Amino acid sequence: MKANMGSADRMIRILIALAIGVLFFLDVITGTLGIVLLVLAGVFLLTSFISFCPLYAPFGIKTCKSK
Repeated sequence: MKANMGSADRMIRILIALAIGVLFFLDVITGTLGIVLLVLAGVFLLTSFISFCPLYAPFGIKTCKSK
C-alpha cells in the first residue's frame, strides 16, 4: 500500500472523527445513525493513521505530495 493521503486530508479526517465521537458520547447523535457514524469515525481514524484510503485507489486520487 502506497500512501495516497496528504497531511491536510488526514487532519480533516481526524477532526471529523473526533467531532463525531464527542457528539456520540454527549448523546447528541444516538441510535442507529449514531452507531453508523461512530463506525465511520473509526474508519476515518484508521485510514488517517495508515495514510491510505482504499476508496482513493480505484479512482487514482492522491492528496499527498509526490516524491
